Amino acid sequence: MKAWIAFWAILKKDMRTYYLKPPNLSWGIIFPLAWTLMFFIKSGSGFGETRAILPGVMALSILFGTTSMLAVTVTFEKKGRSFERLLLAPMPLETLMLAKTAGAILMGAINAVVPVVMAAFFVHLGSVAWWQAASAVVLIAISSTFMGLFIAVSVSEVFEAQTFSNFFRFPMVFLCGLFFPVSTLPFFLRPFSYALPLTYGADLLHGAVNHTARMPVALDLAVLAGFCVVLFLISLRNIQRKWIA
Repeated sequence: MKAWIAFWAILKKDMRTYYLKPPNLSWGIIFPLAWTLMFFIKSGSGFGETRAILPGVMALSILFGTTSMLAVTVTFEKKGRSFERLLLAPMPLETLMLAKTAGAILMGAINAVVPVVMAAFFVHLGSVAWWQAASAVVLIAISSTFMGLFIAVSVSEVFEAQTFSNFFRFPMVFLCGLFFPVSTLPFFLRPFSYALPLTYGADLLHGAVNHTARMPVALDLAVLAGFCVVLFLISLRNIQRKWIA
């Protein structure tokens, strides 16, 4: 019970201090809007392709939102020594890090709702498999957050975390099937696509929204969940090696 009280206290503090600030809230709205308008202008087809690009915009909103937030929160607290003080708290390390990442996961999921609300004004979304879309959103948010955690504990400055994040994020835009199928990529790039968690999340979203999934739903869910576990364990190992061992 005490561990969960501490979990809630850390989550509330992070939400109040970092995530519910106006810049973060406005970013969650402006970023999906900017991506959507960019693809409308590029395609020249107006709002007719809203449904086709919706899964990609949702995935990008989650990816960039969660990794950026973790880069700020964890890196700032490491620099101010408050992260080290948290590690001294009498609670399991796993619970502590879940508390530190819960806010980013929640905000990432909220970011995904913004483009859905926008799209609902222009196209009918009645045939969307909402359970599958919700599962994809949650798992993408978790895997992206844990990727952000891995990056944040590996560097010492915010600008380093953002630079390191872009090393992973921007290739995902082109390799993970967000806006065009992985099968259209050159053959030598496809193994890299299937080594990235967002590929499976994007496939889930495409299946939920446009019914164009290229892999079984169970496979997408299992692989994405596996990435979540592996990224979290690697981050814990780095923390134990740097601050606890």
